[in-house]
Amino acid sequence: MSLIASLGAIEIGLIFGLVALGVFLSFRVINFPDLTVDGSFPLGGAVAAALIVAGWNPFAATAMAIVAGGAAGYLTAWLNVRLRITQLLASILVMIALYSVNLRVMGKPNVALISEPTLFSLLAFADLPEYWLKPLILLAIVVLAKLLLDLFFASETGLAMRATGGNPRMARAQGISTDRLTVWGLALSNALVALAGALFVQTQGGADISMGVGTIVIGLAAVIIGETLLPARSLWLTTLACVLGAVLYRFFIATALNTDFMGLKAQDLNLVTAVLVALALLVPGSQRKLARLLPVGRRPVTVNRKEAK
Repeated sequence: MSLIASLGAIEIGLIFGLVALGVFLSFRVINFPDLTVDGSFPLGGAVAAALIVAGWNPFAATAMAIVAGGAAGYLTAWLNVRLRITQLLASILVMIALYSVNLRVMGKPNVALISEPTLFSLLAFADLPEYWLKPLILLAIVVLAKLLLDLFFASETGLAMRATGGNPRMARAQGISTDRLTVWGLALSNALVALAGALFVQTQGGADISMGVGTIVIGLAAVIIGETLLPARSLWLTTLACVLGAVLYRFFIATALNTDFMGLKAQDLNLVTAVLVALALLVPGSQRKLARLLPVGRRPVTVNRKEAK
């Protein structure tokens, strides 16, 4: 695989690292199976693209995309905690509604940004080639997002949110408003995903109504791959694993599609994704089975003090 193709895989992997952080927050931290991701990713891209074409500054357009994604996550959680619609159904309803919202925002199925200023064109410096510039800027954004998320999880509100997902009954007994934290947790999760969507359209040169298909699967694949390869109890290592999992996932995809492995082509992307997720899910169980088959070493002998006397 060429250098440009490798940098392109890193570029897309870093973008989906933000998606992985959002999916990790909803699925792992607050224990909410959220499918809104498939709608909030193109929502962020649609809002950013439409505003940039309308003459907005790319930074302001990206900020509005984050707000729009947060509103989508807020709505999903509100349907669940206020109207008592089940988690999965609430997220599906919002995801379906966002398809029409995204079409309304863009006014057409796709919006081109080829001749428009983007966040990356404004940050260009020292005649650095674009294939180096984009990964470096994305790396800085992802690292900043990860550090801010780690600081949030270490705060009192972040600890309360983690308790909400870990044991909501205990959290309520401690006076924690689990409903409120669920709402804000989903808003933060989808804000990260919408940020990824806004960056994606600015790197790819346009937004398309179908670009969100399979986003939740990619996010879950990144989280699972990261947790499998870098198992850790520390939360900052877990968030790092999510980002690394996203980058590795894109490398796997790029390698499979660029080396003509088993005759795979671009249209086989979803098939490769499904196979990778299945393999990642099988690894932890295989490790446990292998551990049971290995011979058990000598256990340390415990001496009863009374008998010793």
